[in-house]
Amino acid sequence: MLHGTMKINSKGHLEIGGCDTVILAKKFGTPLYVIDEELLRQNCRAFYNGFKKDYPGNEVIYASKAFMTMAICKIIEEENLGLDVVSGGELYTALKAGFPAEKIYFHGNNKSKEELIMALENNIGRIIVDNWYELNMLNDLAKKMNKVPNIYIRVSPGVEAHTHQYVKTGQIDSKFGFPLFNGDAMRAIEYALTLENVNLAGLHSHIGSQIFDAESYKAEIEIMMNFLKLVKEFLGWEVGELDLGGGFGIAYVDEDDPQPIEQIAHEIMQAVKEYSVALNIKMPNIIVEPGRSIIGNAGTTLYTVGAIKDIPGVRKYVAVDGGMSDNIRTALYGAKYDAIVANKAKNITSEKVSIAGKLCESGDMLIWDITLPIIEEGDILAVLCTGAYNYSMASNYNRLPRPAAVLVSNGQADIIVARETYEDLIRNDIIPERLTNEKRKIANY
Repeated sequence: MLHGTMKINSKGHLEIGGCDTVILAKKFGTPLYVIDEELLRQNCRAFYNGFKKDYPGNEVIYASKAFMTMAICKIIEEENLGLDVVSGGELYTALKAGFPAEKIYFHGNNKSKEELIMALENNIGRIIVDNWYELNMLNDLAKKMNKVPNIYIRVSPGVEAHTHQYVKTGQIDSKFGFPLFNGDAMRAIEYALTLENVNLAGLHSHIGSQIFDAESYKAEIEIMMNFLKLVKEFLGWEVGELDLGGGFGIAYVDEDDPQPIEQIAHEIMQAVKEYSVALNIKMPNIIVEPGRSIIGNAGTTLYTVGAIKDIPGVRKYVAVDGGMSDNIRTALYGAKYDAIVANKAKNITSEKVSIAGKLCESGDMLIWDITLPIIEEGDILAVLCTGAYNYSMASNYNRLPRPAAVLVSNGQADIIVARETYEDLIRNDIIPERLTNEKRKIANY
């Protein structure tokens, strides 16, 4: 259950990064995202050592959609990783943080003209082209701006990883990429090679999320390496860079059993080597895009317990001061989480409860049926492995301000995202003049 720098201190409280989480909750308020900097960096280094240390041409690209702030961009830069962005907002954040533009990779299945112009103006490293519309628009924009960006063609390989249907992205029926099975991928590559204002640097594919071992990646590699062979034979072009996407899984609960990243990396690189030799093609540089597997288990969300509702013989509900507005994954995916009562971390678990949010939705549940110590109003609940897709998917539903996020390390806690205020909620609200009281009086006179 405990991971990273987590431990139980002499007070029986949960500590992360040398910081007592009960004190963090009191100082910064709840809900509160807590990011374990040491574990975050360890995860970055595991990927770097697995994929890049012995293969300097490879790249590890952090998928920033999992959790992105300017402070996170700084850490990713310090750990010598690249950055995957999927919108103008993520690209803007990276640039404002001073992230090296040449190490930014731009994804997305419907990039706007304005987003592509921003990417071209800043000479980012790679643009992953998802469809014919984008390929033509990008070439036209680049011509007008006298640019020749490096691009990848995104291929939909037809591999379905064993994961939730909403996070499968490599299968035949997908909104992402040029399908391989009907020849679109080959035609897109052939066409891209004729364009004067894009430089085709490689291919991209991605097969899904929460993948626990190398087997799904090996299936992807088999398909893609054989496709590289066909591309060489039919078009005379050798693919220099092959992006295998991300999707590396983490353990949210005890039943999740992911292999160590270094082991998966070794098996992936061995498979790439073997297919290169067997097919007599140049071994491409490999790019991977971990997001959740870098930030997921480094994040913990702290809540304060409020109302408790016991329905004898049915269920005991424990309500906290957040919910689907700061973690929609349970409602969206049926995601499962583990949790610790932070101020009773040494206490024996003795009763089964379900953790409910405070939002006005019956589906606003964080955890169904978890065994915890006897829980009371005012307790601090720590929900584990909430670093990925929690803050980034947070909303102001029910007009709840989004939580703060703190980075903890060696007993120091620093805010990296300020807590929103009620004033923030109405910052962009505008009342038309015709709705003001004075105007209404005149209109009704």
